[in-house]
Amino acid sequence: MAVRILRDYPLGDMVARYLTDETKEHVGLVLLPADMPIQKGKEKNEKIDSLVQIKLAGDIYDEAYGLGNTMRNGESVRKLKYKRQEITEQEEAGEREEAREQEGTGEQAGSKEWAGSKKRTEIRTILEAEGEYRVIHMLSWKKGTPYVRICCKVENLGEEEIQLEMFESFSISSLSPYLEGDGHNRMALHRIRSVWSQEGRLEKLPLEDLQLEPAWDPHAVRCEKFGQVGSMPVNKFFPFAAVEDQEHHVFWGAQLAHPASWQIELYRKDDALALSGGLADRDFGHWMKGLEPREGFTSPEAIVSVAHTDSIDIFTGRLTQAALEGLEYVPEAEKQLPIIFNEYCTTWGNPSHGNICKILDAIKGKGFQYFVIDCGWYKEEGVPWDISMGDYEVSESLFPQGLDKTVEKIRESGMIPGIWFEVENVGKASRAYQMEEHLLQKDGRTLTSYFRRFWNMRDSWVEEYLSKKVIGTLQKYGFGYMKVDYNETIGIGCDGAESLGEGLRQNMEASKAFFEKVKREVPGIVLENCASGGHRLEPGFMSQMSMASFSDAHECGEIPIIAANLHRVIHPAQSQIWAVIRQNDSLQRIAYSMANTFLGRMCISGDVANLTKKQWDILENGIHFYRKIVPIIKNGQSFRYGTKEKSMRHPEGWQALLRIGGNQMAYLVIHIFAHDEGPMQIKIALPPNCPQKVLDIYSDCQETIELQNHCLYYKAQSERKALAVLLGM
Repeated sequence: MAVRILRDYPLGDMVARYLTDETKEHVGLVLLPADMPIQKGKEKNEKIDSLVQIKLAGDIYDEAYGLGNTMRNGESVRKLKYKRQEITEQEEAGEREEAREQEGTGEQAGSKEWAGSKKRTEIRTILEAEGEYRVIHMLSWKKGTPYVRICCKVENLGEEEIQLEMFESFSISSLSPYLEGDGHNRMALHRIRSVWSQEGRLEKLPLEDLQLEPAWDPHAVRCEKFGQVGSMPVNKFFPFAAVEDQEHHVFWGAQLAHPASWQIELYRKDDALALSGGLADRDFGHWMKGLEPREGFTSPEAIVSVAHTDSIDIFTGRLTQAALEGLEYVPEAEKQLPIIFNEYCTTWGNPSHGNICKILDAIKGKGFQYFVIDCGWYKEEGVPWDISMGDYEVSESLFPQGLDKTVEKIRESGMIPGIWFEVENVGKASRAYQMEEHLLQKDGRTLTSYFRRFWNMRDSWVEEYLSKKVIGTLQKYGFGYMKVDYNETIGIGCDGAESLGEGLRQNMEASKAFFEKVKREVPGIVLENCASGGHRLEPGFMSQMSMASFSDAHECGEIPIIAANLHRVIHPAQSQIWAVIRQNDSLQRIAYSMANTFLGRMCISGDVANLTKKQWDILENGIHFYRKIVPIIKNGQSFRYGTKEKSMRHPEGWQALLRIGGNQMAYLVIHIFAHDEGPMQIKIALPPNCPQKVLDIYSDCQETIELQNHCLYYKAQSERKALAVLLGM
């Protein structure tokens, strides 16, 4: 059947094109760059690939060889018939005005003008399996943003329970409309891998390397499904994927906002290529969910975009801009991205009133706004901090005068006090570890990792307990900042729901609800998202919190690589990067560590009470430079340069990250890693819109920077070296 345009919706520099066939029963969705309009794509052997992907237990699977590989495009999708589209437009003042689509057919419907001039627009596409279930596909766009948000809602219309075993959040198709046939040798997948303390490694793979070429007959399914299983959603891959048409310089891609198991699929049978994703399904994430008659369920949200560009950095920057919507509502204290001091790498889990006072005496008046008491404030004598969390009684030996005296000292030093909690887990040395009736179970047994167990966050008793221990502590002592840590994954799931995967999903949604309760009951609280560093850097958790620990990489040489990687998946205004300063550090090493923090939010730790004046001078110069670049961190576009990344643990060559702000300002951070030869000559071709005047240089010594014909030149004299350059008009 011929593919036809149902309707086009201009959305800023994008167009959402809804496709249908001659029967007008099936609907697909393709996003196009507004500056590359096409009325009819290149000649292809393709069918409509549905914008909704759902699988009900008992329904027939897709042909052929798909079982165990994918649940897309089975009978549950084929039953769905297009009913209508509804448009909801949100006025600036909050008044709603609705307009239903005027039905049309073929290209005439697609050619109708539609201004999309309201502040926020939602396009609802309604599909039904007659008398059985309805799916509402919801695409939302806020005026001026370079992305859309997509989710789906399913409703049981029948008289009996239905069982979902797959329900994805988004599906965009026809990802090579500008290419003939299957677009061989011109299409690539970008995805971002992640492991502990080496987060964010970009991977680019030709579709042919993934065997995503269609066969001689469009019969067999090709599908690359990847994702993560467990409660650490960034513990293998980030929930992100992008597809690139390398000939026409177009990217399509998405990020998923989900705190538990997820999947992304790149799928094809014929010339058409589809990208979809959402909750990990029954095959991949042990997920099933029952819906009673008249009951509904909404999928997690996906942030989706398309761009005409040859830069993966520009494309990912479009997705991470979605964080700015949440950053509009952060506490007032956060507006200027203030500097954090965290004592963890000073005391290593042994904070006390005495050592905190010593630190405060050293850093008072140096420009820090938050002082965070990290893990261990609760531990009993002789018991390590990482096996004793859960009871959260203030240690009398560490704080003999009470924690209130320490908090008072922090406030007297001009800083907002913060405290660490691992809210959802308990350690084996705690009394909470034995409260098995309130802990997660799997197969009827308490779910236990090496030395941690997990609160059942759906349990009302647990909510009350944590409200007393966590919220009560924040309120009692007047903490204005909470570091939320999470140091183990639940795995495939837990008891208490239709499936292990649904138990996991419910538990993590209950966790998110608890953090919302924290914000309600402690107005103005600043929340830091930490999960062994960077294991929860997904848009859902990030939207709840002001910032995140970028990684557990505290002192290693690969910190700038990780920090630069993360510009592609989280907004740098939310990326808290550590500079751990040691008393035996050279001035060059201190400058290297401080420059790392220019790639996000500055967090200092280490031997600050024992530094020399020269060491403090380098540190304070870094603080002054950071303050100058805060507006660019908050609003800018990042570009990555340097030696191709091979080993993150043993980096070689050099790296530079340029961030251009909207205020005719930019800054560049250069790191020199290991190299065998003598001085290294670095040349960086700057984008045309980059300012060309050097306003300031941060380094441990005098530096020479040359700017000629939109190129920056720097001659590096030594290894393990860093500098930063502020550029203006």
